[in-house]
Amino acid sequence: MYTRRGWIIGAGAAGVASLLPAAQGSDWTQFRGPDRNNISKETGLLRKWPAAGPKVLWSVPVTQGYAAAAIVGGRVYHHDYDEAKSEWCVNCRSLADGKLIWQFREAREVRPNHAITRTIPAVDSRFVCSLDPKAVLHCLDVKTGKQIWRKSLVTEYKATIPSWYNGQCPLQEADRLIIATGGAAIMVALDKATGKELWRTPNPGQYMLSHSSVMPAVLGGVRQYLYGTLKGPLGVSAKDGKLLWEFGRKFNVAVAPSPIAVDEERVFMTASYDAGSVMVRVRRTGEAFKAEAVFDLKNNEWNSEVHTPIVHKGHMFAVGKKKRGLFTCLSFDGKEVWTSEGKASFGLGSFMMADGMFFVLDGDTGKLRLIEAGAARYNELGSAQVLAGQEVWAPMALSDGKLVLRDLTKMICIDVRG
Repeated sequence: MYTRRGWIIGAGAAGVASLLPAAQGSDWTQFRGPDRNNISKETGLLRKWPAAGPKVLWSVPVTQGYAAAAIVGGRVYHHDYDEAKSEWCVNCRSLADGKLIWQFREAREVRPNHAITRTIPAVDSRFVCSLDPKAVLHCLDVKTGKQIWRKSLVTEYKATIPSWYNGQCPLQEADRLIIATGGAAIMVALDKATGKELWRTPNPGQYMLSHSSVMPAVLGGVRQYLYGTLKGPLGVSAKDGKLLWEFGRKFNVAVAPSPIAVDEERVFMTASYDAGSVMVRVRRTGEAFKAEAVFDLKNNEWNSEVHTPIVHKGHMFAVGKKKRGLFTCLSFDGKEVWTSEGKASFGLGSFMMADGMFFVLDGDTGKLRLIEAGAARYNELGSAQVLAGQEVWAPMALSDGKLVLRDLTKMICIDVRG
């Protein structure tokens, strides 16, 4: 294993680390964390909570939505919207006390449609990169919030804003951003400092922009980016943007979860509206790739509506649609190993993993449950009412023992280290 230009190059499931900048400390730098796998490297967390639940360190009001946080260098970065002034906002707060450090604003007419805000910025030591509800990409100075550059995906790439607005979170690397655009391109790589286009993937198949986010992977020894569309998953070369493979499979109405590589050969994709799930084997022969189905779960056998599964020790974990709201352990052959049936239901709630435990939010009530991470059984370690329903769907972020989460009206930070 060796490092080059801030990337960690080496073997490992999905080769995710090879595509991402090395995280500093316990920063939660972007959607699904620094390694884009929704697993925190934090340790020493509480495995039992006090009767009153974890201590709430701070709470701030937010406008209706699901826009979650990135945490870098003791600062919390998140999106918001000022309904009175019709202005879209990027906020920078102190992780210690929640106080506002700076705020970026831009006029944007956004009417409520399953709330307003969504998505998570990508943040490093220099830049905050945010994709707003109407698919405008902003790069801000991390210290001051001053805008460095902006791009409208609608204007520059003829993108069509998805139903319920943009849900894509930018993928960042050491020197670039990767964004799916639809329209004139499937995907583009942009220089992070200038916004200059480094490459684009042609779009003869007329793929539309979905709510899914681009995910890194290594398949057949080749670094690439995965993207989920209404026509199925596809893979793009990280080197030059070449479309390496695509798998034709119809998904219904919307695609929110992102496709993930479960190993160096298989890709799993799931989506909402009874679309089911598919596992695709992607094999390389010479310079060519071939994608074929390993299994296809249709007829509501199992799917996730909002959130992308976590891969851990040869299994996938997610809140599923079959018997809606059950936290589920799936094998790589698509079989249910266990569910939370009879113990808990989570609606469309979010989840993350840290220190051998899953933190899982009830999307209907705002109750947070702590579950042992393992394939043996559903083992709940504790629970606490930390937020209020309804639609508690936003992802969570963890840094320095502080868990940042939100519902439709407030964002809070709780102490899970003690």
